[in-house]
Amino acid sequence: MQILEELYPETPIPLDHENPYTFLIAVLLSAQCTDARVNKTTPTLFALADHPRKMVKLDVKEIEDIIRPCGLAPRKSKAISELSKILLEKYSGDIPQTMADLEALPGVGHKTASVVMAQVFNKPAFPVDTHIHRLAYRWKLSTGKNVVKTERDLKRLFPKEAWNKLHLQIIFFGREYCPARGHNPYECPICKRHGRKTLFQEYDKSHS
Repeated sequence: MQILEELYPETPIPLDHENPYTFLIAVLLSAQCTDARVNKTTPTLFALADHPRKMVKLDVKEIEDIIRPCGLAPRKSKAISELSKILLEKYSGDIPQTMADLEALPGVGHKTASVVMAQVFNKPAFPVDTHIHRLAYRWKLSTGKNVVKTERDLKRLFPKEAWNKLHLQIIFFGREYCPARGHNPYECPICKRHGRKTLFQEYDKSHS
């Protein structure tokens, strides 16, 4: 989309990381957590363990205590420990480069695997989180029934070579111009052109 390209010609990865492994862990931690919170939390964790070989030496409770600010700490800490063991046993400590292998890792869902494929291996993927799902519906790009359909619709609408950059552009735009709350569709560069009619009706009603 031309508006997104004009506003965000560059799309730096929002999660701080040191290598593919730390990026995978950061993405896992970002589930139901802000990138800013993850970036404040991971330096302590990565100072102790920036490789699976180091991570497996940490007690799960120690990992849990460090990542607690990111939420879901018991589940995430267990997943981090278990996937680190699998990476050592099956992949010599490297990150697998297929969606199927990534999704088979504990705590790694389709969205997380898609982000890793796109940002680490530069393979075409269109990660759809709750924000992109919401905006795709708001902009009439998908019916919004579920994230699986939204991903399928977006992949159909946009060329494959644009997917990796576009998903970050949408995220950046949503944060700056098109938030879930306090959003004015009349001032939003995209919604004022492509927003749903009900979006304007709801805004007018709430401000009447």
